[in-house]
Amino acid sequence: MKKLDPQLVWAFLGVLGLLAVSSLIGWMIKLAVKKPETQAAIRNLNARIGAWWVMSAIFSLTLLVGPVGSLVLFGILSLLALREYVTLLPSRRADHRTLFWSFFIFTPLQYLLIGIHWYGMFAILIPVYAFLFVPTRLAIAGDTESFLSRASTIQWGLMVCVYCLSYAPALLMLNIPGYAPDAKLLLYLVLVDQLSDVLQYVWGKLLGKHKIAPVVSPNKTWEGFIGGVATATLVGTALWWMTPFRPRVAALVSLLIALMGFAGGLTMSAIKRDRGVKDYGTLIRGHGGILDRMDSMCFAAPIFFHLVRYFYVR
Repeated sequence: MKKLDPQLVWAFLGVLGLLAVSSLIGWMIKLAVKKPETQAAIRNLNARIGAWWVMSAIFSLTLLVGPVGSLVLFGILSLLALREYVTLLPSRRADHRTLFWSFFIFTPLQYLLIGIHWYGMFAILIPVYAFLFVPTRLAIAGDTESFLSRASTIQWGLMVCVYCLSYAPALLMLNIPGYAPDAKLLLYLVLVDQLSDVLQYVWGKLLGKHKIAPVVSPNKTWEGFIGGVATATLVGTALWWMTPFRPRVAALVSLLIALMGFAGGLTMSAIKRDRGVKDYGTLIRGHGGILDRMDSMCFAAPIFFHLVRYFYVR
């Protein structure tokens, strides 16, 4: 186990402090508010805070053991997310072997390529090779019913649940001059992205009146969106010291993370509405499934990775 960066330690202490304050506020609200119509929202909020304690502990342990731990964690998250996605969508017996390749060949291979820092291959494995392999394997199976729909469904699942999400731990492979190649960038992405998601929920509950897309996501409001994105941007700007960015750049980057996270959450909600379900799963109490928690990260991670790599890696 390598020596931890002091900035990383301070960032984690800040997260623990934020969770402690949130838990205290949640407990106080629970005692103070007795209206039956608000009890459900309070229980949901406290369940979310409790789930975040567990997720933060797991995330901390993976960072303590280094890049391998982060790769293993996100590899497992990709597998669980892909499983949740596949179980919601119709499939046929002819799809099973293609799905086997998706779960047990392409997913671990994607993370292995990141682990050995082979950027040129991990960047094209799924968008090129898996994209071409999936319809070919389905064609070999000989079942042509809804062929295009089935192929595109599997391709989309691999892109979102595996390819896009894998860009989060891929931040650990970036060698930025004058900046220690550790987990601070990954932690920064997770903090800004997830805080934006949570704060949009909180601001929406407090002030939300005008819905953005009521059919797709009834709980998303313009007030929640503006308040959550603005607050997350302020937090991301304040955390500039743990990144290679200057404060002004950190503000723009954190704004982009928050906006892409919103796009991811809204897009993945559209899939849930299409399938007639509220959540992708029930694994995380108060949050639904893995994909319910990682939907915003799926859109934010690849944009953030390529932005940093283009402007800061020489």
